[in-house]
Amino acid sequence: MDMLPQSQRMRAVQPPVIPHVASLIRQTPGTISLGQGVVHYAPPPQALEAVANFGGETSEHHYQSARGLPELQEALVTKLAGENSIVLAEDQVLMVTAGSNMGFYHALLAIADPGDEIIISSPYYFNHEMAITMANCHVVAVPTDDEYQLRIEAITEAITERTRAIVTISPNNPTGAVYRPEDLRTVNELCRQKNIYHFSDEAYEYFTYEGSEHFSPGSLPESREHTISLYSFSKGYGLASWRVGYLVAPAHLLAALEKAQDTILICPPVVSQHAALGAMQVGPSYCRSFIADLATVRRLCINRLGELGDRCSVPDTRGAFYLLARLETKTTALDVVERLVREYQVAAIPGEAFGLNQGCYLRIAFGALRQDTVAQGMDRLVDGLGEILSS
Repeated sequence: MDMLPQSQRMRAVQPPVIPHVASLIRQTPGTISLGQGVVHYAPPPQALEAVANFGGETSEHHYQSARGLPELQEALVTKLAGENSIVLAEDQVLMVTAGSNMGFYHALLAIADPGDEIIISSPYYFNHEMAITMANCHVVAVPTDDEYQLRIEAITEAITERTRAIVTISPNNPTGAVYRPEDLRTVNELCRQKNIYHFSDEAYEYFTYEGSEHFSPGSLPESREHTISLYSFSKGYGLASWRVGYLVAPAHLLAALEKAQDTILICPPVVSQHAALGAMQVGPSYCRSFIADLATVRRLCINRLGELGDRCSVPDTRGAFYLLARLETKTTALDVVERLVREYQVAAIPGEAFGLNQGCYLRIAFGALRQDTVAQGMDRLVDGLGEILSS
């Protein structure tokens, strides 16, 4: 019997790399993962207390508002004003989603039609590229500079009649770059002039180091009509598996966003929203209490990779919890990753997943490391790379 056909649309989407690397790790017990982007700390106790107190009323198990619980909405309005300088107005909408990835996809469906173009900077976050392809839109990848900063002129030249949005991620996944505020302002103004949207992914807003500061383009005057800001509880509050995030968008997109939310999710998981509310009782001070430790881990990782000399170059980016290393080898990044796991019991993510098909790159995630565990992980990585690059 012939195999039943499958979607050509999904055939065009790259396989998700995280499950592949996770499978390699499962096959090699004892592997230290420098792959998936998670933090080493647990959610705030207040988040878990809120979950423990959930469910006593039958109504709590019913469908709730598609836009999120009113009490969470209220808390987020206060957070956005105080932390991001985004004061919500009547011409804007706030929506809670199952993580910022879902928020990105909802917004993409709301603004683009098949064949439209979305500009992303390369190296890019693979789930953004996958979502654009799934929506039957075209990815227009614009390279960043040698320090992984935005190239404004190249972005401007990439705009066509079919362009619907420019996507920025700052602090950045996979590079760790914190984009210069003046560049984000320029992109936002360019979007206003060209009548296209600016998607600002700010999932790593709390993770900046050595004087770098986060900037929210949605705080700019005259940005409300074309800016979609995306946020997450997964990183700062350690709630990755709970799948809760939120977006701010122009109010004229509300009907489209609600159609996507109702079809795909109906409403954000209510128990996760209670966890988010509990976390917000503590606020960003919870995450920031771990930043000094992560900053030390980051510097240790950079110093250890420096031992490889010219065989490994790592721009000194100052955000998120990633380093993107370029290796001087003709071996593919995926082959390097497989050898690192099987022979040295340490994992990273290959650059091919981020659109880096020329040269060998590895994304190294240090968020899951503590000061007392970084030495062993980096010993394995540096020793393994040293031997691989010398072979």
